[in-house]
Amino acid sequence: MDRKKEPLAYRMCPRTIDEFVGQEHIIGKGKLLYRMIKADRISSIILYGPPGTGKTSLARVIAATTKANFEKLNAVTAGVADIKRIISDTQNPMFNQTGRTVLFIDEIHRFNKAQQDALLPYVENGTIVLIGATTENPYFEVNKALISRSTVFMLKPLESRDVEKIIRMALADSERGLGSYPLRMDEEAVKYLAEISNGDARRALNALELAAVTTDLDADGQIRITLEVIEECVQKKAIAFDKSGEAHYDNISAFIKSMRGSDPDAALFYLARALYAGEDPEFLIRRIIICASEDVGMANPTALQVAVAAAQGIHMIGMPEARLLLAHAAVMVAVSPKSNSCYKALEKAMHDVETKKTGEVPMHLRNAPVKGMEEQGYSIGYKYAHDYPGNYVKQQYFPEGMEGTVYYEPTSNGYEARIKEWLERIRNS
Repeated sequence: MDRKKEPLAYRMCPRTIDEFVGQEHIIGKGKLLYRMIKADRISSIILYGPPGTGKTSLARVIAATTKANFEKLNAVTAGVADIKRIISDTQNPMFNQTGRTVLFIDEIHRFNKAQQDALLPYVENGTIVLIGATTENPYFEVNKALISRSTVFMLKPLESRDVEKIIRMALADSERGLGSYPLRMDEEAVKYLAEISNGDARRALNALELAAVTTDLDADGQIRITLEVIEECVQKKAIAFDKSGEAHYDNISAFIKSMRGSDPDAALFYLARALYAGEDPEFLIRRIIICASEDVGMANPTALQVAVAAAQGIHMIGMPEARLLLAHAAVMVAVSPKSNSCYKALEKAMHDVETKKTGEVPMHLRNAPVKGMEEQGYSIGYKYAHDYPGNYVKQQYFPEGMEGTVYYEPTSNGYEARIKEWLERIRNS
């Protein structure tokens, strides 16, 4: 088959472990998987991660490296009969003198329980070295017995710099890539394509190939790939938003100030801009959590709970559904009554600790874990609040010389109005 007829993303797959780009946390030099492949001592592994992050590429690298028999199945089309055939061939010394086969199963999560169970005894005795690839969480989708006999490696979305490197490799490679084309790609188009691909190298290379084969020669006989061409090929308009530049900081500043200013519509607009430009959802939820504590505070304590729950949900479900959790949390913070009294109270307390002689912890509040410490006055005289009416008793909590200091001054906004009323009552009792 003419290799030029194969998709660019397929042609540019790494041939060796040293050509592999990204995933340094598992495949960097000295890492476990790198050493396993280099030494041809692969044991059963599960590769788990989003599309376009290198799962199949790693399997191809292993196939090119290992001296063992290598077989590949796709779980969508394969069945138990295919597994039995591979096992039978592996155990037949005429077909396989090593008695061992490295079996790559793409989309292994699509294998049903019976199909996975058919593999189990042969994975356990080493006849089959399993390499499973899945976009789904294997701890939920793959037989627990197979998981326990395999090492799970989680692949992350590629960094933009990694995707950019892959794009440049494809542009320069005359044998497998587009290096033999009279092609020139604008720098802003390279960077935009790397950003907009959201860590998916396959998506970037597919768009690059589409741009190369559908763009006419210019007056200089060159195929010039501009930002506008890439926009058309990925069907997504570029906006003036650089995740590492000034526009990034301007947008996130406007997002925070819109939430603080109780404008949910503007907050959603700036959130949408950030998401459209490929902003990291974990970065966005961190800003929402900070705003929920700093700007909403005790005026609506549930806003922080919603923001933290959204952060947990984002880890569980990922994009694109995580957008809904971000919107939910951002709107909750925006429409909540506001109070920064906790923030101001802490700043005052930190200033006092830094600049004043603040004394010692009163003896009646100190801990007395060792017998005999009470004889020195530790813990003596402490009043346990739950022994008194209303679960409150007046006693000295500050060190001597600081009695009566007030840091927390609640506002009359939202739930904090109730706190203010209660605090005034006990402070004046």
